[in-house]
Amino acid sequence: MEGNRDEAEKCINIASKAIEAGDKEKALKFLNKAEKLYPTGRAKALLDALTKNGSSAGNGAYCRRPAGGSESTGVQPDRDSHDSGGGESTKGFTKEQVEGVQRIKRCKDYYEVLGITKEAHDDELKKAYRKLALKFHPDKNHAPGATDAFKKIGNSYAVLSNPEKRRQYDLTGGEEPASPGHAHGAGFDFHRGFEADITPEDVFNMFFGGGFPSSSPHTFTNGRARYSQQTENRQDRAEERGDGGFSMFIQLMPIVVLILVSILSQLMVSTPPYSLYSRPSTGQTIRRQTENLQVDYYVTRDFKSEYKGSALQKIEKNVEDDYVSNIRNNCWKERQTKTDLLYAAKVYRDDRMRKKAELMTMDNCRELDRLNDLFRGG
Repeated sequence: MEGNRDEAEKCINIASKAIEAGDKEKALKFLNKAEKLYPTGRAKALLDALTKNGSSAGNGAYCRRPAGGSESTGVQPDRDSHDSGGGESTKGFTKEQVEGVQRIKRCKDYYEVLGITKEAHDDELKKAYRKLALKFHPDKNHAPGATDAFKKIGNSYAVLSNPEKRRQYDLTGGEEPASPGHAHGAGFDFHRGFEADITPEDVFNMFFGGGFPSSSPHTFTNGRARYSQQTENRQDRAEERGDGGFSMFIQLMPIVVLILVSILSQLMVSTPPYSLYSRPSTGQTIRRQTENLQVDYYVTRDFKSEYKGSALQKIEKNVEDDYVSNIRNNCWKERQTKTDLLYAAKVYRDDRMRKKAELMTMDNCRELDRLNDLFRGG
């Protein structure tokens, strides 16, 4: 019986892809087969949704309201948020949402996903992510594949907002792998060597200062959503059935190479003569202050004998430049975070976000103002 359950799960996955592609006939065939092999609430819910909608989502048709609906908005009214098998939501979706998901799935690189150019600066990157994240968040978009589209958007932003990852990504080009497992624009798993350090859900929470402001049953809990766990579990099972150990090794090779290159580069780069923070590992524990701005920095015990006169003045100028640059960047981040919180609070009328933005201390911006006063006074 357990063997039938696995086969039924495969049939359901094939049917789900058929729904996304707009092939209703194929979806019905495999859902009926799944019900015969191992009846589940998930297959039954998908069958009911297909029957009541009257047309496949993949062909761009709107989901229809039942005859007793009070409004004709083109969106199906909410039913049970989860079927008895713990499967996907049966909520309605619009033609525009389906077309948007399909556009994201067809994208072959992160810049195309976010709709920006390679020359786009941080403000454009943030603006593009904000717009797409709100549009494709699973609490608002229930079209087939919206979960994967949301993940793809979050992963694209997480990589491109990291200067080092973005530089490495630009060097490799943007073509999607042509392996069988990723054919036909199979979406989220492309560029395995450039996956983000944090999940798309965490990116969203950090960007908007907390969970999605919604009463939907899909609301994030501890930075992750049930829909994400269910989708990832299904993907993990499919990979375990379809991929061998050698295939997994090949997939991990780019990551291993990047780690080795990073370690070797760190060993080959000489330690700078100063640090803005105490670093016992390099012996830079002796605190000094620059003569001009009184900026604290840390050096080794031999620093005083090695750097004197003009050499010392040059070091202290570099220290102050680094310090001012860090303060300026941190102040910019503080202002962006406050702006994002106020924007989200306005859109969703969330007093909690508004108060959080108003209570931000903006320490780096205050320090930048102090330094500007010193420059003007000098």
